[in-house]
Amino acid sequence: MPEAGGASEAGDPALSERLQRLNAALDKARPKDQSQPGSSAGTSNASGMALAFRLGSEFVAGVLVGAAIGWGIDQVFNMAPWGILVFTLVGFGAGIVNMMRAAGEIGKKPVGK
Repeated sequence: MPEAGGASEAGDPALSERLQRLNAALDKARPKDQSQPGSSAGTSNASGMALAFRLGSEFVAGVLVGAAIGWGIDQVFNMAPWGILVFTLVGFGAGIVNMMRAAGEIGKKPVGK
């Protein structure tokens, strides 16, 4: 056992030098934004809420616009309730597509930009 203790004491200066070089290399490679811990905690929470609000509004807007177009068609062509039924379903599909498109745009953006 004394050999292991003696070997580790002899290797400590070399090990600490390697550790300092590694820390310096990591500091160079680390982005400037992450150098301050905890700086983006509130930002990520707010951006998550903004994303949820945007996706929800995309979906609701699609359904409401579809229902409004369907109601208008029902009024013009006097064919209630078929226009509102069909176009509400079309609006539902459009809302899903818009929501997926918006989520895809968010996924492509770099974090923090």
